[in-house]
Amino acid sequence: MFDYINGITIGSIAATLATDLSSKALVHWIALTVFIVLTIILQFIGNKNRFLSKVQDSEPVVLMQNGMILEKNLSKVRITKDELMQQLRSKNIFSPVQVGIAILEPDGSVSVLPHSDYQPVQKKDFNLPGQPPQLTTELIVDGKIITQNLSQRKKDEDWLMEQLKKKGIHSLKEVSYAALLPNDLFYVDKFEDNITDKLNISDYKGPY
Repeated sequence: MFDYINGITIGSIAATLATDLSSKALVHWIALTVFIVLTIILQFIGNKNRFLSKVQDSEPVVLMQNGMILEKNLSKVRITKDELMQQLRSKNIFSPVQVGIAILEPDGSVSVLPHSDYQPVQKKDFNLPGQPPQLTTELIVDGKIITQNLSQRKKDEDWLMEQLKKKGIHSLKEVSYAALLPNDLFYVDKFEDNITDKLNISDYKGPY
């Protein structure tokens, strides 16, 4: 946040220097130089002094522990529970009980360590051999086949149409997006999504 504010201030002074023709440019040059030098000095001091570094950039704050929200810390950093839940969802955590520790970092992001019961099992836990990483290959985008990608995965259009038929799709016009996943599974998304409103998380009445 300290660097962010400094960047905005320096940009504002530079913009005034470039656009304000009613005053002498020397005044703006002095202000710009002084502020840049002051910023560099404070950053240098922050690198040398741990206390000043924390004053400038703050320090991490624990927001949740063992599935429990720490309301006092939440209030201290002025974050609402709704904002906290949004940050958890961005980490693919949709239940508070999954959280071992959630920490607010100095840059404003939230780091989450899942509870041990919800941490994913890794291949090394079973002494299984690893595999080289692969990417998802797009095959259809907005109803159009990407033939080059089909060839790269050693597939043809007949194979693609057969996969669509297995999904109950008989026309490319129905397909919004289709891809071959790294594990060779076929994924497809149609333009029409038959989804009910049961997952509506808004607590307000109305269509918004």
